[in-house]
Amino acid sequence: MSCILHIETSATTCSVAVSQDGMNIFTKEERKGPQHATLLGVFVDEALSFVDNHAIPLEAVAVSCGPGSYTGLRIGVSMAKGLCYGRNLKLLGIPTLKIQSVPVLLYHDELPEDALICSMLDARRMEVYAAVYNRALEEIIPTQAVVIDQNTYVELLDKGPVYFFGEGAAKCKGVINHSNAHFIDDILPLAKNMGPLAEMALAKEEFQDVAYFEPFYLKEFIASKPKKLI
Repeated sequence: MSCILHIETSATTCSVAVSQDGMNIFTKEERKGPQHATLLGVFVDEALSFVDNHAIPLEAVAVSCGPGSYTGLRIGVSMAKGLCYGRNLKLLGIPTLKIQSVPVLLYHDELPEDALICSMLDARRMEVYAAVYNRALEEIIPTQAVVIDQNTYVELLDKGPVYFFGEGAAKCKGVINHSNAHFIDDILPLAKNMGPLAEMALAKEEFQDVAYFEPFYLKEFIASKPKKLI
């Protein structure tokens, strides 16, 4: 039986969850953020108390690893590392844009079989961080910084339906007007949706080095220049 504590602090919402064999048994979140520095320690303490009171042995900590807010990611990753050191747990890094994709794939039955999904995080002005996946969550376009205009993803849209979601998708609604462009509202990266991805990472033993692990935001995006996609 696997038990994983999940931490998600990449955006304005602060959330913590605990899953056992892929099923959530504890969740805590605050969407009126960002208040990560104030709330994360409290949420994690409550999660650990729940686990300890029910005598459930933790096996790993899964943390959202970006892209996302510089401060939010640092707070989340630092907490995850501390827990792994203190309790001798395995560390799992889960990409933020994949976390956002989980509820879309699980709860939106209207998606056609050939649909692509585009997970977006807001950046600045008309910029987003985005990745495109198929319904098997296989990467079609990797995570990158993108400047949104009327031609963004037009080659994909010409071939079939693309569903956009996440905080970054809101700024695209009035710009991407292709008939194959669809938008799903109210999708956020939340700890309660990390379970399936964390279970797969655990099964594949995709463990991170606790000493050297850093969020993807710092390593891949901080010096990158947004791209126009056509």
